[in-house]
Amino acid sequence: MLATLPDFSRTRVLVVGDVMLDRYWSGNAARISPEAPVPVVKVKTIEDRVGGAGNVALNIAKLGGKATLLGVVGDDEEGRILQRLLEAADVDCVLIVEKKTRSICKLRIVAQHQQLIRLDFEETPLLCNADKLLAVFKTQATRHNAVVFSDYGKGTLTHVQHYISHAKDLGLTVLVDPKGQNYGRYRQADLITPNLSEFQAVMGASDDEQDLLAKGRELIERFQLANVLVTRGEAGMTLIQKDRSHTISAQAKDVFDVTGAGDTVIAVVAACASVGATWDDAMYLGNLAGGIVVGKLGTSTVTVEELARAMHGDKDSRFGVVSEPELLPIIAAAKANGEKIIMTNGCFDILHVGHVTYLEQARALGDRLCVAVNSDASVKKLKGESRPINGLQERMTLLAALACVDWVVPFPEETPERLYCAVLPDVIVKGGDYRPEQVAGGDCVIKAGGEVRILPFVEGQSTTAIIKKSQVTAE
Repeated sequence: MLATLPDFSRTRVLVVGDVMLDRYWSGNAARISPEAPVPVVKVKTIEDRVGGAGNVALNIAKLGGKATLLGVVGDDEEGRILQRLLEAADVDCVLIVEKKTRSICKLRIVAQHQQLIRLDFEETPLLCNADKLLAVFKTQATRHNAVVFSDYGKGTLTHVQHYISHAKDLGLTVLVDPKGQNYGRYRQADLITPNLSEFQAVMGASDDEQDLLAKGRELIERFQLANVLVTRGEAGMTLIQKDRSHTISAQAKDVFDVTGAGDTVIAVVAACASVGATWDDAMYLGNLAGGIVVGKLGTSTVTVEELARAMHGDKDSRFGVVSEPELLPIIAAAKANGEKIIMTNGCFDILHVGHVTYLEQARALGDRLCVAVNSDASVKKLKGESRPINGLQERMTLLAALACVDWVVPFPEETPERLYCAVLPDVIVKGGDYRPEQVAGGDCVIKAGGEVRILPFVEGQSTTAIIKKSQVTAE
């Protein structure tokens, strides 16, 4: 189970493909032109952003990874703007300047946060020296452990098969955002990421889910691919492999603008693959990132902080039971986000209404509730040889299913003092008639600026009472 973000600082990804400048002229449209039935936009702001393959590299850099961009631009102002924007974001630019071509620029006119028209300035296919591009690629490839080919069909990747073959010879992980219907060009890639319409243009429409998977495996077999990741909009994503598949639902709450979302998805997937994450985990984080970026206007990126909030903010985010090493960075990220952390502990052997009421009251004291649970061995020491009734995994699973609980972590000792001193939550909550100074770990938390709160137990509710009642009933 993925419980925290990978260490993206170890990411080394070479991005190769079509680079373009996304330009936005934004303002208000309050009247119709007297010259023609079109809105008049009073332009207030002009903004330039990096698009295409550049946006993939930019997304990797925003995560704290090392990204190198190889592409072609013209000897013009747009090319120089692209260079400045990328270098300012710590992307290592290897842009080949071709005097006989022009940099691709897409101008979008926006009013009231809606695109009115897009104007494309380009002369494609791009004029570029294929031998020079391949030579530079071979030099750069040895410095990276993954390569993304971002194909927008503009001409940079006309000979992409040569690049893929060389990357595979070097043992690099190869990811492709494809274009067009000739997927033979991407033969032997480790992952390709067509959207559903692109996939169907190549393989034909699918009658149902099983047909989609069958077509995906046919594509894998035909072109010796390792993985096909089909992005399906509101239906989520499906990872297809030779002998298995995995589908996850879409994470976007509000879709505002899908521009560049595919760039963000493959950037996050590549960053994960670069540091050894599984394809399932890479897809999961790519899906979260795509859900974030479609809520923004225009070509955008996601940050580590945004990904962390998306991971930990929703109960369907697969987070609940975590180990102590996994918990510590999660808590650190939550604190950095300004969230108040509440912790409590116990055996929770037979979960009952008293437990639930107590945990709901604890959760109400802050933003996140972490429950520390005694191991089976420590419960036996505390409660006797007949306990626990339920094993550790069962107890933690039930707790994690509660809406008020964010994380559940086991601890092996009889008291959680060491764990509390390591985590340093904002508040320790204990039930019963304790005094704050009697609570294990309370001293550490108070010295760090936290507090200890005592909550009353629900009368007549206890695991011991339930066990005694069941024994009487059995007799």
